Amino acid sequence: MKMMYLLKGLFKNIPGVEKIYNFHKATGGTNNARYCYSVWLRHIIHAYENGYRQIPVQVAELGPGDSLGIGISALLSGAEKCVALDIVRYTDAQKNLEIFDELVTLFRNKTDVPRDPSFAQIQPELNDYSFPRHILTDSVLTAALQPDRLVKIRLAIEQLDNPDFAASPDCMICYKVPWTDTAVIETGKVDMIISQAVLQHIDDLELTYLSMNKWLKEGGYISHCIDLRSMGTSDNWYGHWSYNDLQWKIVKGRKKYLINRLPYSKHIALASKYGFEIQNEKLVRSAMPERKELAPEFRTFDEKDLTTSNLFLQARKAVALSLLNGFLLSPLIFLI
Repeated sequence: MKMMYLLKGLFKNIPGVEKIYNFHKATGGTNNARYCYSVWLRHIIHAYENGYRQIPVQVAELGPGDSLGIGISALLSGAEKCVALDIVRYTDAQKNLEIFDELVTLFRNKTDVPRDPSFAQIQPELNDYSFPRHILTDSVLTAALQPDRLVKIRLAIEQLDNPDFAASPDCMICYKVPWTDTAVIETGKVDMIISQAVLQHIDDLELTYLSMNKWLKEGGYISHCIDLRSMGTSDNWYGHWSYNDLQWKIVKGRKKYLINRLPYSKHIALASKYGFEIQNEKLVRSAMPERKELAPEFRTFDEKDLTTSNLFLQARKAVALSLLNGFLLSPLIFLI
């Protein structure tokens, strides 16, 4: 079956084929308001359970895809601004207005976290799918859903394609496509960065973790659900590790991105390297492949990497050492 995926890749490498084959078609999922609502609530419920007891003021979302519904959900929960960062422009104002109206209804009705059969694969799972009234209290929702706020959010959506409006300090939504460096967001401004099945698509993952550290305030939070499966490149969940570099180049074709093939341990290592303290880690474990099935460069993965097919990672940006030193040294001043 591996040959079938290689042949598909060869076809995608033919010059001009992109005119008849859409390499970057709709991403799926986020064009559904209930999906966006479900994802956002799962992330904030887990964050609350692991010590993040506030509504983030500014939220950034990596790879929103077909709509800004997850960021809009953050605004309808009380956030003051959301920044959406993507590589390819998928979303449009009219689609987002429709999703916005549906989301307003879901929040007003305090709808339980959707777990429809079509959402069965959504991670992370919850112990309780009831609407999180302990987080989104009556007072929080009353303030968040004030008519004047809803007007401001609607206006921001209507003006998505107007860069001058997006640059104004009063705009509640900022949509940046493509984003390519850390300067896309001002340093130390963001409270929470979220993504759903996105980090596995980013080739320069090191730059991404570095950027997230720069964007976040001290104590800011990252919340990422990362799909580590082969994602349509093989019949086996681990099949993306069976291709050598040349075969993978063929499978990838002329797409700007596919998946980076990095395992669980790489995310944990980069989070630590760039100053994040892990608060919550949930793994979905799958059958371990035989090492002989894998390309040589992947056979050295440890058992945890070779059985982790999904990672939900939440981490807090550590307080800078200079600040810690200030707190640690201050008592000494009184002893001198």
